[in-house]
Amino acid sequence: MLIGRQSSDVAVPPTVLRLAATRTLNVLWHNEIGGVTYLVGDDVVVKWSPPGVDLGAEAERLAWARAFLVVPEVVDAGADDDGSWLVMTRLSGENAVTPRWVAEPATAVRAVGEGLRALHDRLPVESCPYSWSVTDRLAEVADPTSRDRLRDAPTVDRLVVCHGDACAPNTLVADDGRWAAHVDLGSLGLADRWADLAVATWSTGWNYGPGWEDALLDAYGVDPDAERTAYYRELWEAGP
Repeated sequence: MLIGRQSSDVAVPPTVLRLAATRTLNVLWHNEIGGVTYLVGDDVVVKWSPPGVDLGAEAERLAWARAFLVVPEVVDAGADDDGSWLVMTRLSGENAVTPRWVAEPATAVRAVGEGLRALHDRLPVESCPYSWSVTDRLAEVADPTSRDRLRDAPTVDRLVVCHGDACAPNTLVADDGRWAAHVDLGSLGLADRWADLAVATWSTGWNYGPGWEDALLDAYGVDPDAERTAYYRELWEAGP
């Protein structure tokens, strides 16, 4: 691990350096919009995002979800001109796309599917204050042609509290191969479960190769739904 800088060509944000102080600093994850998640020392995780991404919304959702599900505890949050950050407790387990789990895709995919089902079953719809509905998401779609095409949404199969980014890396897997926790809940909210399932199954191809979609649905406990899967994948691609 490195002290004071990450193992990439991107400079560590000043806020992250300040929070790390003299502790070791290692990159856990980075995304396509410039956000980076760091392990600081052995037990603290710092998530940083550039301007334009509101991590305060994720902090609120994590605090709400913690009453029902294993998710990180936020111990500090803030923003400045350079970006925003969350300081969180480290959870046990590895994300489902570390080299170990990519080499064991059957185990990883089962963990993702079972973990997503647990999330949908445990988070209470009746008290959830957040929305991830088609209407709300379409309001954020910039392309008017895509908005018009996507207005005719399928009927809701089952209303749940969705993860909002149910890609495989956002499930943590324990040493025994079972799901352990969920991370990155910044878009958590009420929606049809297929809004999550369409993306979760899609991500199996990105991370493990073809042929794993049905295994995830089996682990979740639902039959394939081609219409809803196609719709919610198109909505995902059209989104902000």
